[in-house]
Amino acid sequence: MIVYFLRHANAGQRLASPKKDEKRGLDKEGIEQCGYVGRALAAMDVQVDTIISSPLKRSTQTAALVGNEMGHEGKLQIDPALRPEASFAEFRKLLEKYARQEAIMVVGHNPNLGEFLGRLISAAGCEAATDLRKGAVARVELRRTSGSLQWILTPKVLRVLYAAAAESSLPKTSRK
Repeated sequence: MIVYFLRHANAGQRLASPKKDEKRGLDKEGIEQCGYVGRALAAMDVQVDTIISSPLKRSTQTAALVGNEMGHEGKLQIDPALRPEASFAEFRKLLEKYARQEAIMVVGHNPNLGEFLGRLISAAGCEAATDLRKGAVARVELRRTSGSLQWILTPKVLRVLYAAAAESSLPKTSRK
């Protein structure tokens, strides 16, 4: 199975009230990040059977926007195993639930999403973490109990590539 790990895009400053923070949506930069990520994944012909998101608003928005850019037509699945306080054991159960899928995308939060990614790609029993930036997406090929990291892309890298591609498609006389 292929698992795409997508951290929610930029959502501004954390709110003091946990209940209010759960409803915090993406800011303008976050919405822009979702566009770059979704278009890049579409250009790479990434297709997923299911997109599963944390129930927090910033994650569901990221999942919906990126999924839309990718042309994903399935219903967004919400799972508490992707909440910020979820454990690796809960995440493992989520993977088991979708084990028959060829490719899934999980959308959540740090630090646990980076921890889940790190633990899947590290040696058995090791605890490792990756620094999954806001809006970053990673591709992992999963085999039974371990995974192999294929790539990680950040919105900043994708924005630069997008700008370079746009620049190179201009006629030479239009370039600076």
